[in-house]
Amino acid sequence: MLIDCHVHAARRASIPRKNGTRYPTADEMVAKLDEVGIDKAVVMCGISPECRSQFVSPEDVLDLCASHPERLIPCCNVDPRCDSNDSESDFSRFFEYYKEAGCRGVGEVTANLAFDDPLVWNLFRYCQEFEMPVTFHIAPRFGGCYGLVDGLGLPRLERTLKEFPDLVFLGHSQPFWAEISGDVTDETRGGYPKGNVAPGGRVVELMARYDNLHGDLSAGSGCNAVSRDPAFGYQFMERFQDRLLFGTDITYVELEPPLPAYLKEALEGGRMSPEAYEKIAWRNADRVFKLGLA
Repeated sequence: MLIDCHVHAARRASIPRKNGTRYPTADEMVAKLDEVGIDKAVVMCGISPECRSQFVSPEDVLDLCASHPERLIPCCNVDPRCDSNDSESDFSRFFEYYKEAGCRGVGEVTANLAFDDPLVWNLFRYCQEFEMPVTFHIAPRFGGCYGLVDGLGLPRLERTLKEFPDLVFLGHSQPFWAEISGDVTDETRGGYPKGNVAPGGRVVELMARYDNLHGDLSAGSGCNAVSRDPAFGYQFMERFQDRLLFGTDITYVELEPPLPAYLKEALEGGRMSPEAYEKIAWRNADRVFKLGLA
């Protein structure tokens, strides 16, 4: 089985993104999952204005997932600035409604605010209270991009992991996964660094130190992190097999995600244990999102 922890879809074909692509509809997404060999997928929301051509609300995600309930799993999202743009905003009614409606997590959080901004921590308080795992996108700076801002070495993320020990965080994006290597710089953290992984990577240190930090292996950033230095990548996946989740970040139907084939080849070539493969492929997602499949 393969459960994808991170895809994007929309109720209807609408405004294209800057690169000309558009989110798949629910039917198109299921057809893409069939093509790639993925059994189920967790659908992210898109509600923050920094990165959206087409907004995808939690209500949209609930509707499109309801059209394929055996294949698509809904997430909700609450922008940290919504309601009253106040760090004391009471988000209970949002979380009560979305959890009752069937949402299994919160994401993708892309607001261009500091990772430890009081508004963001207010959102995380409710995520923790309602036991909703949160998928975050890290940005390297304020302005000109999207995602929660953190600096080199991810100090704001570490403060947040300490503050919310019972909240499951799923790390995602180039500035997050570039920190798998100890030689990342401000110039390289926003891209897809190549070559051997140097010791001292902060993602490795933080995952070793904080059990609530999980890794979302979706997109080019996640796949690059475990494939740029194959020997390191296989070792990393074995070590953290309980907290890494398979994903693709499908955002358009033409996308050909590289991770399914990479993991399959690692398993068949004996470079990955069957136990680690099964956990990363679906068991961790089943546990984190409380799907009840195991």
